[in-house]
Amino acid sequence: MTEWTTLTGLSPYLPTVAAMEARVEAIHKGQASEAIWLLEHPPVYTAGTSAKAADLVDPARFPVFETGRGGQYTYHGPGQRVIYTMLDVGNRGRDVRCFVRALENWVIATLAEFNVRGEIRPGRVGVWVVRPDRAPNPDGTPSEAKIAAIGVKLRRWVSFHGISINVEPDLSHFSGIVPCGISDHGVTSLVDLGLPVTMADLDAALMATFPRFFPDGGGINPSCAL
Repeated sequence: MTEWTTLTGLSPYLPTVAAMEARVEAIHKGQASEAIWLLEHPPVYTAGTSAKAADLVDPARFPVFETGRGGQYTYHGPGQRVIYTMLDVGNRGRDVRCFVRALENWVIATLAEFNVRGEIRPGRVGVWVVRPDRAPNPDGTPSEAKIAAIGVKLRRWVSFHGISINVEPDLSHFSGIVPCGISDHGVTSLVDLGLPVTMADLDAALMATFPRFFPDGGGINPSCAL
């Protein structure tokens, strides 16, 4: 059974990552159950394994940490729910692509609980929403904004790092980086979309939708109906 933990306050980045890595090792050894941690970090920029130096626009603005997860630069801070996802992918089919797709669909299903249509875009990591309230792109396509980021790493078939969903962060904080290396689209949040969603509301939706994609006892269901 997956253990859920909600960390209160702002969790310092490096000690939290160290604790997460220790839990991953314990899961691998069969000494602990799978775990989901729900938390917020103080403002930080983190660099994934594909991060490009030029995408760190303002390195002096917030602390910058290199991390072993996939992806490029991202921001974490108050008002953003970080979901550290420590799951035994070895016991869930050993299919990394399927696992990531299930994470994406879990986010999409969670957003749907608030009548938000999250979408995946080829070549753009994360979950996106169309913004018809904003001017279209120069090529006439609808404006879009990123609402959730996904970046994971596996160690001995146990996953860690995970997902971040913007509830009500200071969106100006994203301007110190090129988020995930994508400069042609903006960033949004549930509150920015006009929805009075609290962190507790989001947590409840995450817990309610999780079993659709990650059933107890193992396995992954990446394509079940939303």
